[in-house]
Formats: sequence, C-alpha cells, structure tokens
Amino acid sequence: MLSKKINFKNKYAKFTKHWSPRIIAEMNDYQFKLAKIKGEFIWHNHTHTDETFIVLDGNMTLKFRDGEVNLSKGEMYVVPKGVDHKPVAFNECKILVIEPKGVINTGDAGGDLTIDKELWV
Repeated sequence: MLSKKINFKNKYAKFTKHWSPRIIAEMNDYQFKLAKIKGEFIWHNHTHTDETFIVLDGNMTLKFRDGEVNLSKGEMYVVPKGVDHKPVAFNECKILVIEPKGVINTGDAGGDLTIDKELWV
C-alpha cells in the first residue's frame, strides 16, 4: 500500500501555536515533527538521544553552554545526546525535527512548554 505524500505548507496551515511540535510521519522508531518557533525556548537536553533540527523557512539559533550555531533555511544540525541546548528564533521560523518516538520536547527540564502527548497534524 502506498502512503500519501506530505505537503509541509498544508500541514503548517493547520496549526498556529509556537513551540508545539506536530507529528507528520513515522519511520521505524523515529518521528518527523513540524514546529513553528518564535522567541526563546528553555535550556534542556535529551539524555538518551540525538535531536535533528532542519530549518524549512526562516532563521534560528541553537544556543549551547559554550557557544551557538545559527541556522537558515535549508540547513540542519544534529544536537548530540546529553548536550544542553536552547533553541531561539527572533522571527517565526518553521522547522522539521527528527527524533525517536516518545521524546519529550523539554527533556527532563519540564515546564509550561512541555508537550507530553503526541500531537499529529
């Protein structure tokens, strides 16, 4: 059975909330999540897994305790497991995040921005 193609523009049109990743697909034990980000997220890490950020539109910065990485449309970065990071976007930025199923967006940090249930779009 063939699955349906996924159109990012159509998926992004279905939600507006920043820092609320939405699952669009699964492959093996990984999930592909679209997110709109703006402002500053919280410092956090993922103890057991790497996390991939791909910028689809806009610009963002990944802050680390010892530096930062600026990303623009068409660029990606893999944050190694266990590394504290803080995503920031001064203007709205659209990203694709790839990580294993069950990863909590705020790691063990918790807080108001934690998404503890799967949100599909």
